[in-house]
Amino acid sequence: MELFEKENENHNGGDQIDLTAPLADRMRPRAFDQFVGQEKLVGKDTPLRRAIEQDRVGSVIFWGPPGSGKTTLGELIANATKGQFVPFSAVVSGIKEIKEVISKARNYRQMSGRKTYIFIDEIHRFNKAQQDAFLPYVEKGDIVLIGATTENPSFEVISALLSRVKVYVLERLSEDDIKRIINNALSDGKYGLAGMKITMDKEAIDFVASAADGDARRALNLLEAAAEDTDIGGHITAQKVVEIHQKGTALYDKTGEEHYNLISALHKAVRGGDPDASLYWLARMLDAGEDRLFIARRLIRMAVEDIGLADTNALTVTLNARDTYHFLGSPEGEQALAQAIIYLACAPKSNKAYIAFESAMRDASEKGSLPVPLWIRNAPTSLMKALNYGKGYKYAHDYEGALTDQEYFPEELSGAIYYSPGKAGREIKLAEYLEKYREYRRQLMNKDKKS
Repeated sequence: MELFEKENENHNGGDQIDLTAPLADRMRPRAFDQFVGQEKLVGKDTPLRRAIEQDRVGSVIFWGPPGSGKTTLGELIANATKGQFVPFSAVVSGIKEIKEVISKARNYRQMSGRKTYIFIDEIHRFNKAQQDAFLPYVEKGDIVLIGATTENPSFEVISALLSRVKVYVLERLSEDDIKRIINNALSDGKYGLAGMKITMDKEAIDFVASAADGDARRALNLLEAAAEDTDIGGHITAQKVVEIHQKGTALYDKTGEEHYNLISALHKAVRGGDPDASLYWLARMLDAGEDRLFIARRLIRMAVEDIGLADTNALTVTLNARDTYHFLGSPEGEQALAQAIIYLACAPKSNKAYIAFESAMRDASEKGSLPVPLWIRNAPTSLMKALNYGKGYKYAHDYEGALTDQEYFPEELSGAIYYSPGKAGREIKLAEYLEKYREYRRQLMNKDKKS
């Protein structure tokens, strides 16, 4: 019992937070009404929020970018269900010490009826045998495992463990989210900076929110550094936070600013079509010890975001590079990453599919649940058929060229166009197809109107 109380004194009780701790730790939310972001996941009336409120949360893995709230969410779950929160890091902790705590957790639950939440940060760092060790304890309910990872669990967590947990995806915090967090820190009189009576330019807040790149911890660290360089009652300008931000990029840190600067340089060099500069920034990241699979994932993103349908082979090349590195490891597998980068830099570029998808997502979000037209609804029952589900559907293969004048949009979006191909690579052919397709459909529709 005392072990858990000692380990949790800074986790399950806001009043016990060390006021000399970094601002990012002091400002960690202690209740859901203080939690910023992730509304889709834990907003009011969401399935996970209801499960927490009803104390029926099982073992989970939170997958999301740094600073998106994975640790905080684990603590909030433990607090809300009156459980014990025991954190570990897969980087510095071993299975032996975790097993010792799990053993005590079993006794603790029998004595108190309360759960123990074992939080494993960067759970993907544990190898297969280490992850296997959790299985019997998760199955028996001795603990509730909360894993946190910035890596795709499908690749980094064993299937046996994945089948016993639920995976929840946390989104990158928006700049508006970060601004709320900054303003909360400036105005909080107990754990924040209100006692210093510091004010801050709107431009300074905007810069911190942008530089944070969706990471609340980075935003608060930059804010705290600026505050420490400001007298009580002083004012933080945009120039000050820019200067402090630049000073902080001297050393490479896989979770720090130089990490993001280098990946940004690599991405922009590839996007700009320069294979030589791309190789240089790759070499810089490899020399600094960057996670090779992180680089592989970023290459896959570049293939999707910046090359897209101009060269669909780019996605295959990057996926193969990832698999090759997975198979060979370092240093041989790094050659596959280098070859993929050269291919991407030299490939034709297009972000048209990326933009088209963003536009479709915006309409889906802003226009609500527009009804599916009756003629393209599924009609598996006689009742649905009686309600005209599927009536009037035109089976494309029954028509010349497999083209009809069938409307596939809801009425409110009829005629909407999201995708306009670029003028490079394979999209030249796609543009020719779409021009013929859209013109032919217009002719069919006009013909129907006249008849």
